[in-house]
Amino acid sequence: MNKQFVIVLVVLFAVFGGIIVSQKKESTDSDTNSSGQPTSHYYGINPEESEDPESVVNLTEYGDFQCPACASYHPIVKQIKEKYKDQITFQFKNFPIVAIHPNAMAAHRAAEAASLQGKFWEMHDLIYEQQQTWASGNNAAGTFRSFAESLGLNMEQFDTDISSREVNTAIQDDIKAGEALNIQGTPGFVIDGKLIENPKSIEEFEQLIQDAIAAKTTS
Repeated sequence: MNKQFVIVLVVLFAVFGGIIVSQKKESTDSDTNSSGQPTSHYYGINPEESEDPESVVNLTEYGDFQCPACASYHPIVKQIKEKYKDQITFQFKNFPIVAIHPNAMAAHRAAEAASLQGKFWEMHDLIYEQQQTWASGNNAAGTFRSFAESLGLNMEQFDTDISSREVNTAIQDDIKAGEALNIQGTPGFVIDGKLIENPKSIEEFEQLIQDAIAAKTTS
């Protein structure tokens, strides 16, 4: 990773990721009787299938798809989760901060709708990697629909799911879980249930992961 990228990453986090914002649930169909079941988007070791889930390092990102700092971290996180996929569980949790990112909720709805057709990670990557095409536009929904078409999704189902209570509830439950961990800005990274200070480079991130793996191995 070149130094220029690291500098950009640090600046973006300072400007956007470091903003402390009270999370507002501004979805038009917010379900106050939430099921209390956050999403389960796993990459790497699935703890539900592991014989010894307590021995597996769990890295969780609470992300906002419209957050520029999150998009800057995306290639770093992608490298980390791929490199350590046989040693850790990576989870992504929805944490749209709608007070400053008005298109974020639509993006998270699109990802959750894609998830119902088994395409969460594909939509997740498209939304982050194409953030500049929809973040400040007036037709974000149309862009997400084009992403869904490119992934070969059943569009009738996608159109139904994206506005469904099921999708809304999943997002709201992730938000509640993040608030319980005192997530106040994005991206928010949690290793084995502990909120960490955001690493400033892939090398720093790798060291945190390696230390967590070593701690589990020796305990």
